[in-house]
Amino acid sequence: MTSDMPASLPRKSSTGISQTVMKYGVQLLNFIRGKVEVLEDAEDIVQDVWYQYSRLSNLDEIENISAWLYKVASNKVTDKYRRKKNESLEDYVYHNEDGELYLREILLWDDREDAETAQFKKRFWIELQKALKELPPLQQLVFIENEIEGKTLKRIASEQQENIKTIISRKAYAVKHLRKKLEPLYKELNF
Repeated sequence: MTSDMPASLPRKSSTGISQTVMKYGVQLLNFIRGKVEVLEDAEDIVQDVWYQYSRLSNLDEIENISAWLYKVASNKVTDKYRRKKNESLEDYVYHNEDGELYLREILLWDDREDAETAQFKKRFWIELQKALKELPPLQQLVFIENEIEGKTLKRIASEQQENIKTIISRKAYAVKHLRKKLEPLYKELNF
């Protein structure tokens, strides 16, 4: 059977892509792991690099595949850190004289022996629930599954059959909204 494609058009070779993944996959993941703290983030970045590589119209135009892959990976890591600045409540801290206090710490405070702490924690949970209800349902779902249930964004994307960037965007919008709504409570913390 002959191909109907003109010989002059560039072709993608799935074998070529597979060979490149086999040759550079582990090295590329290790390179990225050295630049990010969370394994799931490194895996997401590797996936983005391979996706971008697979979308190229003519793989033969790349003179040095290794250099191209590492450059794209470095750019993706940089992009990830830029996005992450406003992406996670985990990074949202209150600075007191004892150091930093994270949102998760507030939610998990042991309040059995301190009525004031118990009251603050109760108010915090109420305000968090109100703010979550104000979110569009898909943003709310992504935030709850990631921050409260502990699912990775990659897993959520897979379960919802969505692009990882869509899930990241939903989470970022949710976090932005929640930060704004919870800011007054953070300011009330007096230790």
